[in-house]
Amino acid sequence: MPPAPAPAPDTAAALPPGPAPLGADGVPATAQGTVARFLVNPDGDVDGLLTSDGTLVHFPPHMGTQLTSAVRPGDSVQISGWRDAGGALAAQRITDLRNGQQLVDQPPLPGTQPLPPDLRGAALSRLSAQGEVAHVTTTPRGEPDGVILADGTVIRMTPPVAQQFPALVQTGAKVSAQGYGTRTRYGTALQATAFGPPGNLTKLYDRAPPAP
Repeated sequence: MPPAPAPAPDTAAALPPGPAPLGADGVPATAQGTVARFLVNPDGDVDGLLTSDGTLVHFPPHMGTQLTSAVRPGDSVQISGWRDAGGALAAQRITDLRNGQQLVDQPPLPGTQPLPPDLRGAALSRLSAQGEVAHVTTTPRGEPDGVILADGTVIRMTPPVAQQFPALVQTGAKVSAQGYGTRTRYGTALQATAFGPPGNLTKLYDRAPPAP
């Protein structure tokens, strides 16, 4: 018989030391479920996941490579972290319940330099997306800042822009977007430069951003 899964803690009391994410209520929270899909940001980094029961989990992009190497869609996980004002979980630790392996959010190694901002968009492509809103994404303080479509496509906007579309930044709404982003084997994400109902896009900025 295969070995029994390692028991996982049933509370978040044993969270690794570290500050709660900015805007979180500071109360540890846990969730357990099956990974339905990973989520990417417009730069192509895996920085989130959805569980089969609809829980939206965020984590820093530097955790993405390790997580996708250890966990796959269909695996059962426990997430320990802080629940933000929008209802999403900011993960501090993710445990694979199949083997007990844990991934803890730790700062990048000393000397690791982030990609300069002017190079971050060098690989972005012009993309379009259309579909039904399955989830609304928010900032840690609860302000809407984008949507996730039923097919997992992430559409990012700034909070002031998202708040201009209250009827569309809602679960079940049919939306369309154009912008710049990345499509990878883990999903598609774009920063919107135009947004609206299908066939009636609104240009979001007076002039287009510089070409990547």
